Amino acid sequence: MFLKQNAHEIDYRIYGEEMQYVEIELDPEEGVVAESGGFMMMDSGVKMDTIFGDGSNQEKGFLGKIFSAGKRVLTGESLFMTVFTNIGQGKKQVSFAAPYPGKIIPIDLVEYGGKFICQKDAFLCAAKGVSIGIEFSKKLGRGLFGGEGFIMEKLEGDGLSFIHAGGTLAKKELKAGEVLKVDTGCIVGFTKDVDYDIEFIGGIKNSIFGGEGLFFAKLTGPGTVFIQSLPFSRLAGRVLASAPQNGGSKGEGSILGGLGDLLDGDNS
Repeated sequence: MFLKQNAHEIDYRIYGEEMQYVEIELDPEEGVVAESGGFMMMDSGVKMDTIFGDGSNQEKGFLGKIFSAGKRVLTGESLFMTVFTNIGQGKKQVSFAAPYPGKIIPIDLVEYGGKFICQKDAFLCAAKGVSIGIEFSKKLGRGLFGGEGFIMEKLEGDGLSFIHAGGTLAKKELKAGEVLKVDTGCIVGFTKDVDYDIEFIGGIKNSIFGGEGLFFAKLTGPGTVFIQSLPFSRLAGRVLASAPQNGGSKGEGSILGGLGDLLDGDNS
């Protein structure tokens, strides 16, 4: 039996190595939806519109749309998304850039049973018709201690989606019952059958002196898991720690570093 595809059938090409961008090719009337901040460039003939929700039309009625939007607001996301539609003649291109060094991953939702769960900051863009929603945890432990990994985003439908992983990407295929323990921020996403929970690291020395937090994510198969080596929070933390304080210099590249500033009489 042939089932009609609800999402637009888009073509794409990924460019670059460390700082990638994805170029989406749109046939006339085809569209792609994205969160704000990822747009890079587009051809003349592509129209950009701000829409309420994701344009998937999966919410039934006005109250359904309000409820879906409310969940996005609670997680710090915008009520609105941007859709790019080819209103011209012939094929047109629109491109979206990765926010920091890493890899762009194409996710064919048909291959993953129509649903994929990812970090809320990992989503880049998707074919119009894909539903982009919030996956709230039903377990108390995740909510209290999950940190970055607590609130996940769910991508549902039968189209292509694109997510971003920071640093180097690891793809793990978990067998039934197989367990993988991961830093919560290092999770990019996983398939719908993977069970996700939070586990206490344990041990007083680990808790006080470990420097890795008190909890990690426990992922149990079967399913596919994508892991990133450089979460944005970790990158931002390193940059902030290295930033000059009060306009002073850290002395990078100097053997003496901060001591050199003192010897030079720079006490700022």
